[in-house]
Amino acid sequence: MGTCGEPQWLDGEEERAWLALVAVLCTLPAALDGQLQREAGLTLYEYLVLASLSDHPEQSLRMSDLAVLTNGSLPRLSQVVTKLERRGWVRRTPDPGDGRCTRCALTSEGCAKLEESAPGHVGAVRRLVFDPITRAQVHQVCAIHERIRTAVAPDGLQ
Repeated sequence: MGTCGEPQWLDGEEERAWLALVAVLCTLPAALDGQLQREAGLTLYEYLVLASLSDHPEQSLRMSDLAVLTNGSLPRLSQVVTKLERRGWVRRTPDPGDGRCTRCALTSEGCAKLEESAPGHVGAVRRLVFDPITRAQVHQVCAIHERIRTAVAPDGLQ
């Protein structure tokens, strides 16, 4: 049985940084979600699904790949895709390369919805994230978050 030592407590500056990060992690998604729901009738996760599909040349992905890109579970993604399908913004089809898999594709209506929603979303991101910081801080934030993401998901899946 190993010995349990005293944890390495955070110092004052580390605690301030941690609490600031937690506050951003808790409040930023809610603020972005609220903007999208008010202005576009989309949740942040629905927007991320549409945007992830639009970023691919065929505007189509396997559901499992889409779940990884959107950092969602397959059950959650399936529920959201069902809602988006009802609105005519995506469609599911069997994967021609592997019939056991399902693909999700962005429809032209979904592309139009994304194009309509993007300016408000990007404006909110700019106002909430980039306007309050300098260009040098943008580079720092990027480097910091990439390092944290690598520590959290060293295999690069998240």
